[in-house]
Amino acid sequence: MILANTETIPGYKITDVKGIAKGNVVRAKNVGKDLVSSFRNVVGGEMTEYTELMTDSRQRAMQRMVENAENQEADAVVNVRFETSQISSGAAELLAYGTAVAIEET
Repeated sequence: MILANTETIPGYKITDVKGIAKGNVVRAKNVGKDLVSSFRNVVGGEMTEYTELMTDSRQRAMQRMVENAENQEADAVVNVRFETSQISSGAAELLAYGTAVAIEET
């Protein structure tokens, strides 16, 4: 599966648009990691606990988007985007989406 955040893929021609491919994940903060991050908020530095949480969330959402595209018999997903939204005070959703397409080499 080819993923691109552009409208086209060099060397390929889009032959069919299958539809929107999407995948999401909702994650909650961990109390222990929250305490460590609160300390870093005071003294400064990267909040690696949250960086790891968001990295894992992006990977899961992207994998779910790929599975959704495969179910539509797509070869690629173009215009891939990520969006986040707060669900509650301790939880957020990360959505990966794009256009599932069939492609052929040019």
